[in-house]
Formats: sequence, C-alpha cells, structure tokens
Amino acid sequence: MSAKAITGARILAAGRWRDDHAAIAENGRVSAIVPSGEIPAGMAVERVGGGILLPGFVDTQVNGGGGILFNDHPDIAGVTAIAAAHRAFGTTALLPTLISDDLDVIARAIAAVEEAIAAGVPGVAGIHIEGPFLNPAKHGIHDVSKFRPLDASALDLLSSLRGGKTLVTLAPECAAPGVIAALVARGVIVAAGHSMASYADMERARAEGLSGVTHLYNAMTQLGSREPGLVGAAFDLGLTCGLIVDGHHVHPASLRAAYRAKGAGELMLVTDAMPCVGSSSDGFMLGNVRIRRESGALRGPDGTLAGSNLDMAAALRNAVQMIDIELAAASHMASATPAKFIGLDGELGSLKPGQRADIVHLNDALMPQATWIAGERMG
Repeated sequence: MSAKAITGARILAAGRWRDDHAAIAENGRVSAIVPSGEIPAGMAVERVGGGILLPGFVDTQVNGGGGILFNDHPDIAGVTAIAAAHRAFGTTALLPTLISDDLDVIARAIAAVEEAIAAGVPGVAGIHIEGPFLNPAKHGIHDVSKFRPLDASALDLLSSLRGGKTLVTLAPECAAPGVIAALVARGVIVAAGHSMASYADMERARAEGLSGVTHLYNAMTQLGSREPGLVGAAFDLGLTCGLIVDGHHVHPASLRAAYRAKGAGELMLVTDAMPCVGSSSDGFMLGNVRIRRESGALRGPDGTLAGSNLDMAAALRNAVQMIDIELAAASHMASATPAKFIGLDGELGSLKPGQRADIVHLNDALMPQATWIAGERMG
C-alpha cells in the first residue's frame, strides 16, 4: 500500500493530543505523526472535516451485529457480517463472542473465525467463548441446559484456534484445579464471569493465570465487608475488567467507583453487543427466548438483560459522561487496555509509529464518521 497522510482533525497520538498534525500510514502501519506542514511532497492526502482521530476501538465481547447472532451463524458469513456492522461504529478489532452452546457449535465457531482470519476479513482478531463452563446460579440470559464441566476434550477444543486470540469466560469455582493453568499454558486468555466465586476462589484462579473479569458487576458475587467476592477480587488482584457502559448494566456511581479503584489501565469498554446493533430490528430470538429492544436495553420476557444494544462509539461517549473522565482516558479504555489484555498491544490500541494504522474519525459530538483498518478506509 502506498503511503498517505490522514489529516484535518485533532489527533490523539500515543496518549497526547496533536493539533494540525497528520497520521502517515504506510504499508498498513503508522509510520509517523507529523505537523501538517511537514507532509512529504507528493504524498496522497486524505482530509477529514474537523473532529478528532482516535485509535480504532478494540471490543473483546461482541455477540452479534447487523441482524446476526454469532450462535446462529457460526460461519465465515456470520463473522464477516458482524465485523462489518461494528466497523461502522469505529471498531477495528473484535472478538466475535459465542454465548453458552454445545461443543459442536463451539467447534464451528472456532473454525469460522480461523477461516475469517485466514481470508483477511478486516477487524477479526480471534474469538471469545463465554461459557458454557459457568455457574447456573449466575446464568443471566445463558441457557443453563448448555452448561457443562470443562473436561479434557473441551480443553483441547478451546485451545485449537490457529492464527488469532482466544478468550474464554468461565466460573473459576466450577473449574477443576489446574484447568485454568492448562488453558493459559496453551495460549488461551481466561476471564471470570457468570460466577459465584469467593475471593479465595479468585486468588487460586489468579495464581493459575486468570487475567480478566467479564462484564464487571454483572452476574457475579458482589463486594461485601467480610467477603470481597468476585467484584472485590477484581478491584484487588490486578485483573483487567470489561465494563458495559450503556446506562442499564451498571449504575454510574458503580462505574465511577470502579474507575477510581482501577483506572483506565485496568478497565476496558466492551459492548456485549447483540444483533440489534447496526440493525433496525426491535428484537431477535436467543435460542427459544424472544429478546426485545425496549428503552435502549435488550431484555428477555422476565426482564433479564440480554447483552446490549451498545456500540463502541456510544460506549466511549457514555464513559466520558457517566464516569466523568477525559476523552483520552475513555479512548484508552476503548483501545489500549483491551489490546493489551488480549496480547496485541504491540500491534493495536495506539496511534504511534509501528502500530497498525487502525483509526476512527469522530465529529465533535463523538459520532463516528469514518474508520480505517491497516490504513484502508472501510466502507
């Protein structure tokens, strides 16, 4: 790819704001951030009309989008459609996320992601397998009939993806001793979620290599005075935690408490997005359960939250407003922290020389205007 300069907006480059600068993209990577007056003569220039340029968003929890649920379409067409829907909102790297299902569906989902990565589908970084190794007492919208122990055959399957990152969410108290360590040894990233774990359970899991918490506060044991629970462990043990900042999953005061406890370096924005994102649909089927979109939330018939109607650009705006933080901090939570969590911080998450030229252009109201992946404008 020939070099080009993207300019015309304020740039957040390596955590610093640059006015009247340009991001130079060459061979798919950022080669330099230079003053606009120093763009090399003859270089192609792509000008945007004001606003800001941020690192592309990295979303580690994407169940669906564009009318597609990954569980229903565990194939390359489904992965491609989901990634395309989220690119429109500035997401340049994501993990298609499979909700608790049978092992044969997990196998098909892994094969689909592997095929998508091999085919160069833009933005697909790996897979997130959320369950079925969860605690029934904290099942949320997951189908308890799909839950099962994490045995040797499942361990082999979970560690079988080639060419991308695998994140597994499990309930640590339901995992036999050594299972988490075995997954981590095979390169799998492990997070706790849908769990009744005690603080002691989390200490043991952390010692085995568990490094994350899936949708902090939701579907887990809470912080208490004598039993810190999973939330207390999340605050205390240096774990990277996903937050669904949609105004429905977590109260703003709890968001602010988490931020004060952990900061932008250990919190990452996730969407937990469902098919309605990027679609005009007001609902969808999750297995045999009808999910409806109502007042900005997605709920099952009994009112249980069922993922979210959130995109990453909206999550960024909400974080600025609800947590009351600077845009640069929210951007870190949307890009740098998740990139580091999945081991891609050498590749993604910041606009600086050597990183992949993944960029999102937002207007002054923080609404997405354009997205580039590896320097190529999408759509």
